[in-house]
Amino acid sequence: MRPDLFKVVLTQVPFVDVLSTMLDASLPLTVGEYEEWGNPHIKQYYQYMRQYSPYDNIARQAYPAMLVKTSLNDSQVMYWEPAKYVARLRALRANTSPLLLVTNMGAGHGGASGRYDHLHEIAYDFAFVLDQLGIHA
Repeated sequence: MRPDLFKVVLTQVPFVDVLSTMLDASLPLTVGEYEEWGNPHIKQYYQYMRQYSPYDNIARQAYPAMLVKTSLNDSQVMYWEPAKYVARLRALRANTSPLLLVTNMGAGHGGASGRYDHLHEIAYDFAFVLDQLGIHA
C-alpha cells in the first residue's frame, strides 16, 4: 500500500492475485480457505478482498526494486499469480527500478529442497538485496 517506504522488496511465492484465486473453486485449497478469507462470491467479502489484493491495487506510481520468486510446482500459490503480478507492475509502474521474476522450474512452495540448491537461492536473494542497498564487498 505504501511502496514509497521501501528501497527493495523480496517476495517468495507471494499470494498476490487474491481475487482471481479465491474466485476459482477448482484450485487446491481455495474452498477450504473461505472460512479464513471469506467467500468472494458474496459481495461484502469480494469488496473487502478487493481493497487489499496486491494485484488489484497496482497503480501508476514508483515501486521499489523487486525480486519476485515463484515455483512451477507450487500447489499453494500457482506460478501464474506472481507472473501476472510482475507483468502488471511492468505495465503500470512509473519508474525503472529493477523488477525481476524468478521461476524455479523444479521446486514447490518451499523452494529448492536440496541443501546446496537452497543455499544458492538464499545467496541469490541476499546478493539482490545487498546490491539494491548499495552494499558491495
